[in-house]
Amino acid sequence: MPIPLVNSIASWFLKKRFHQIDLFLKYPIEVQEELLQQLLSQAKNTEIGKKYDFDSIKSYREFAERVPVTNYETIAGDIERSRRGESNIFWPRPIRWFAKSSGTTNAKSKFIPVSEESLEDCHYAASKDLLCMYLNNNPDAELFLGKSLRLGGSKELYKENGTAFGDLSAILIDNMPFWAEFSSTPSSEVSLMADWESKMQAIVDETIRENVTSLAGVPSWMLVLLNNVLETTGKEHLLEIWPNLEVYFHGGVSFDPYIEQYNRILPKEDFRYYEIYNASEGFFAIQDRNANKELLLMLDYGIFYEFIPMDSYGTSSEKIIPLAEVEADNNYAIVITTNAGLWRYSVGDTVRFTSVDPYRIKVSGRTKHHINAFGEELIIENAEKALKKTAKLTQAEIVDYTAAPIFMNGREKGAHEWIIEFKTPPEDFKRFSTLLDQSLQEVNSDYEAKRFNDTTLKPPTVHVGRQKLFYDWLKEKDKLGGQHKVPRLSNTREYLEELLVLNK
Repeated sequence: MPIPLVNSIASWFLKKRFHQIDLFLKYPIEVQEELLQQLLSQAKNTEIGKKYDFDSIKSYREFAERVPVTNYETIAGDIERSRRGESNIFWPRPIRWFAKSSGTTNAKSKFIPVSEESLEDCHYAASKDLLCMYLNNNPDAELFLGKSLRLGGSKELYKENGTAFGDLSAILIDNMPFWAEFSSTPSSEVSLMADWESKMQAIVDETIRENVTSLAGVPSWMLVLLNNVLETTGKEHLLEIWPNLEVYFHGGVSFDPYIEQYNRILPKEDFRYYEIYNASEGFFAIQDRNANKELLLMLDYGIFYEFIPMDSYGTSSEKIIPLAEVEADNNYAIVITTNAGLWRYSVGDTVRFTSVDPYRIKVSGRTKHHINAFGEELIIENAEKALKKTAKLTQAEIVDYTAAPIFMNGREKGAHEWIIEFKTPPEDFKRFSTLLDQSLQEVNSDYEAKRFNDTTLKPPTVHVGRQKLFYDWLKEKDKLGGQHKVPRLSNTREYLEELLVLNK
């Protein structure tokens, strides 16, 4: 199909959709309040709907007073009943799919419900919106003249009691419309292979023969795949293999530690990167402008949002606020109510609002993944910024990292301990450590105060991780590929100690 025709068809869909987007841009609070009432009405005859009398809830205040905030542990029993085939527990229509998620590296798996509504009105709707926004910003795009290289999870879909569970990406691939299958590579058969390492080579063998125009996947795992592509073909960069490659849609982990490595293997001045924020629980936000990493919070995907200010999170004074009360530049934990039957569910992610008109965010970390052993409140966003600056100043390239506290012992002061695996190590490692410490102080005033004259914290201890250290660690835990992530920061030393042993 000629590119003008393809883009004109996409433009027609775009104009139709932009009218709806414009509605929630102009009336975000009203759209969210109406959505909440729709969700309550849909679920009023479910077990949870009857328990909290959804039918009589007429305002957000009543909803917040009556329905408690939950996490996975508090609803795991109901989810297990649903997985066994029981219906009408937390959503009126039977739940046929469950997205298997381990959060980060915890051994215990989570099974997040995926309803037909969330599949169509959230996940697939977001994919269409992403393409619409990209084409609107880039009318000369030739995306549809080739294929999208998608990199999903390595788990198969397992049938059980009439329900199925697997990686969210596997569920999406297994249910995608035929036209999406036609425009994607590798084939569903290869995408859904269970063994990650076998699948990796199969993807390389299949995709190097295709005209790939876009990439989609988690940056850390996509980089492993792309380096395998270069190794297999013997090429210096990806444009020698796929000359029409024009955009990479990425999400799942921060892109900052990887940007320099991508720029090196994609040496194209106008190559575009588009960030998304999706999870097993839903698709939340999309980058809607070229070269701007702020994400537009999508308010009409069947997800009602609430937020917990992180300065009160986990304390006796913790408060939960609706979207109308958030403020720019503040850090919040996300609480969602969804069209898959999650009611006031704490996702575990934190975001910072960069704008409230419209509502734009940046993902700042995880509620459990920070270091605050000494009142320093170091979050992932701080760590990423400091590492990016330090790597640039020392011409280093980072593959992966994690950090944890060194707790005070007697009169010994505390510190932070890092283990960093480099693709290109710094020439002067001592200088790298010093610059990292300085950069952390620049981006976090609490850390700076604790480091002042070594008052509370000594300079950080930084170890160089051997090649493939983090890959081998994840492999030991059977967590290669998909949404599996390395925990960047931790208030305990569990992950760090395991990695230090493996690094010997």
